[in-house]
Amino acid sequence: MSHNTMEILNGEERAPSKKKKALFWTLGAFLVVLLIAGAIVWAALSKLQDFETIESAFPDNSLRPAASEPAEGEDDASMNILLLGSDSRADTSTPVLDDIGNRADTIMVAHIPSDRSGVQIMSIMRDSWLEIPGHGHAKINAAMAYGGVPLMVQTVEGLLDQRIDHVAVVDFNGFQNMTDALGGVRINNPRAFGVRGTEFAQGPINLNGEEALKFVRSRDFADGDYTRVENQQLFMRSMAGEILSRDTITNPGKLNDLVEATTPYVALDGDFGAGTMVGLGTSMSSVRANDITSFTLPTAGLGTEGGGQSVVYVDWDELEEVQERFKNDDLADYQPDPR
Repeated sequence: MSHNTMEILNGEERAPSKKKKALFWTLGAFLVVLLIAGAIVWAALSKLQDFETIESAFPDNSLRPAASEPAEGEDDASMNILLLGSDSRADTSTPVLDDIGNRADTIMVAHIPSDRSGVQIMSIMRDSWLEIPGHGHAKINAAMAYGGVPLMVQTVEGLLDQRIDHVAVVDFNGFQNMTDALGGVRINNPRAFGVRGTEFAQGPINLNGEEALKFVRSRDFADGDYTRVENQQLFMRSMAGEILSRDTITNPGKLNDLVEATTPYVALDGDFGAGTMVGLGTSMSSVRANDITSFTLPTAGLGTEGGGQSVVYVDWDELEEVQERFKNDDLADYQPDPR
């Protein structure tokens, strides 16, 4: 998740506003962790029925890959959840989906294997240059401008050759309060850097909501978005650890506060309600923070296209490996070099 989201107009990006860009990493992590906590804290999860509903989230079935089948010896099929970050609304009185229109700054796929042994979260860099069905080549986040959530789902399904089972759209406004509700998040920072007067030392550091927002949105690195995405993934895993810690997961009041701080900022497809979440959470009750891994869709470098747009090229050779691993439920130990 990052500073503010990019705005797309006719496939082009405007400069970002100042405030919330890649923060969806943490809200996405929180959503996944809620699934895991579902078997334990129904009182908190019952509030998930208050999430906004995406009425039309998917393309026509004829345009989609087949649904996954359970692996041999398993009762359930694997599940893929598309996580999209939207720009922030002015306030919570307007629906999340009213604001997402042209924006999809953060794109992730959370894969839950058949044996429910963990969660693997793949980020797709927003500037990835590929074919948008019916619109030719463009950055992947342009799919939202061209055809909303259904076209984004179709584009990601075409990229992975796998069906997306559920979709979640998150507005970043709830991020800072949620971090503070946890009492902050402790990370092990691999590199020292500074952002507008805030210094992040190398090594273990504690971040409050304001500091965490700066940490995950900074792109002032020689390699731009690559390090930013690594920082997002680091914070996501650390936040998952905080939520799944004994201090949080056994504290219904604390989880209740977290859910209340999040529900106004999340929209889910119509089939992804509280009942589905609790059922999924029950099957994942043994999953802990170490079972949540992340990686970035491999890329083949940077370039320019379409009148000077900065783009990221997909590593199409390595993509075949990604597709096979999604298909075979073999993502848990997959850590490709994103560059």
